[in-house]
Amino acid sequence: MSTTMPKVAEITRKWYILDAADKPLGRTAATAAMILRGKHKPDFAPHVDCGDHVIIINAEKAVLTGKKLDQKIYYHHTGWIGGLKQVKYRLLMEQNPEKAMMLAVKGMVPDTTIGRKALTRCRVFRGTEHTHAAQKPQAWTL
Repeated sequence: MSTTMPKVAEITRKWYILDAADKPLGRTAATAAMILRGKHKPDFAPHVDCGDHVIIINAEKAVLTGKKLDQKIYYHHTGWIGGLKQVKYRLLMEQNPEKAMMLAVKGMVPDTTIGRKALTRCRVFRGTEHTHAAQKPQAWTL
């Protein structure tokens, strides 16, 4: 029995909707990363970009468990001397929950060219409305 390898021309990409309302931020991000990589497909291969598109809605209603809202901090550096910036997740979730969700998904996707390409297929929206109704996305049910 031989193993079949997926080819780029044979890959069909579907659109899925993930609802993050009242679900932990990390669980939603892990599910999104799995779909973006294509690990839910039977013909998954780690060296081929065979993932699907993901629309995450209700990012503002995602939950951080425990004391993460007050203790978890997002750091980034501007590139200038003394340019280390920090934002607590309570402020990040109030002002920009889409960024908090994208940061979580980005941390769960591999840091390779395939991972960066997969992140371009992830769309995050604050509320229930999204702009991709023409693609006929399906609700994720696993």
